[in-house]
Amino acid sequence: MLRISHANYELLRAHGEQTYPYECCGVLLGRNLGETNEVVQIVAAGNTRTDSAHNRYSISPVELIRIQRQARALELDLVGFYHSHPDHPAQWSATDIAEAHWLGCSYVITSVAKGKADVTNSFLLRGSSEDDKHFEDEAIEIIITETSMTEKTEAK
Repeated sequence: MLRISHANYELLRAHGEQTYPYECCGVLLGRNLGETNEVVQIVAAGNTRTDSAHNRYSISPVELIRIQRQARALELDLVGFYHSHPDHPAQWSATDIAEAHWLGCSYVITSVAKGKADVTNSFLLRGSSEDDKHFEDEAIEIIITETSMTEKTEAK
């Protein structure tokens, strides 16, 4: 299961809207609690793909190392990644599985339809090596806090 606050959930979805019609991408920092990846912070990353940013993403190694150092300083783990699928379903693609290498991490995909975040799904990368890695559907638990309830009420 992926556990994420309502505020962080909305931030990653908004990131997809901001970068539309290109894919957004970012990193999920938090704690691995056995069968649950708990997100404490999301870190938006730049999509370095210049050849097909509308349907591919890549995070530069330099940026990824900076994010890993940030996580270590906060005593957090890298628990996943997120990206958007502009005008395509929130399902993983052959490219997504081929380019996923962090076993045990959550991979969150948001479908952005005509500039608006639509469906968000999460997939857990399972396996013991590159040879048997595979995605499994992963439930998302959105934590509603008093702060996010206040923000939600004020937004109406």
